[in-house]
Amino acid sequence: MMNIPTELLRTLIAVVDLRSFTKAANTLGVTQPAISAQIKRLQGLLNRELLDKSAPGVMLTPTGELVVSHARKLLQINDQILHLAGPRQTTLKLNLGISGDFANAQLPWMLAGFRARWPDARFETRHASGERLVQDLHLGEFDVIVAYFDAMADENARAQWTEDLVWMRGQSNEIEADGLVPLATCGEGSALHRLAISTLEKAGRSYRVVFTAPRVIDVVAAVVAGFGVTAVPASYAAATGLAACEDSVLPKLPRIACSIHVRDGGNDRKALEQLADGLAEILQAQPGSLDVSEGQSGSLAAESDATLDRRASG
Repeated sequence: MMNIPTELLRTLIAVVDLRSFTKAANTLGVTQPAISAQIKRLQGLLNRELLDKSAPGVMLTPTGELVVSHARKLLQINDQILHLAGPRQTTLKLNLGISGDFANAQLPWMLAGFRARWPDARFETRHASGERLVQDLHLGEFDVIVAYFDAMADENARAQWTEDLVWMRGQSNEIEADGLVPLATCGEGSALHRLAISTLEKAGRSYRVVFTAPRVIDVVAAVVAGFGVTAVPASYAAATGLAACEDSVLPKLPRIACSIHVRDGGNDRKALEQLADGLAEILQAQPGSLDVSEGQSGSLAAESDATLDRRASG
């Protein structure tokens, strides 16, 4: 007799319910190619097409509708049998997107505090521009994103606030009031880059981009080594080891907007909102000025967990 693996049926239902192979992959904690391979395998076992390839999006064939209907009943019985053995722990995989021009030394401690409440959580972080992160969030590629934007962005953001930007230089570097400004940035996709360039151009200052890197932490290291100046949020400046440029040397920078977004849907919505709210509360508390040395790790983790406690009780 031939048996149909229940994981293939569960994959099919996830694709149908979420109407997306990508979202199903994120929910089930596998890759999108793995989802496609499982659907193909199931269709091979049944020797029937379950998804209508001629229709846009995810649409079932008549056979597919029957299979999904029976699969729901089968999986319900499967889960009821497993429940007889008692509650089972599930792994919570969270995909976190972070702007390349975002750097915060407290972030790992915040995530550690989150894992105290959700011990089965595991994180995968990726860097991209803020605009790309929002786009990929809507495609189901991320669960939570933290990003900088030129201005207040999406009204659907879970949290938004603005910060001052400041010019920073290496301790031994001096910038002339009317000379060419050597600039280090995260590149054209970075909000920090765009605001720095537009500020200099509006003030009529000549500049040259002398160093670019995908992450602001690498840009800061280059400035420490002598590569000109860079623009960073004031909350991060205290942790850079750089010196502030004199107000009279470079034009005043505008404020920058920071947004935290949470993807829609999913059974883990409560966990995602707790993570986003905890991040927002700590990141707005001038994180760059806090000591995140090894000796402070316990207190920061405790603060993170306390933040989550307040959000959960509220």
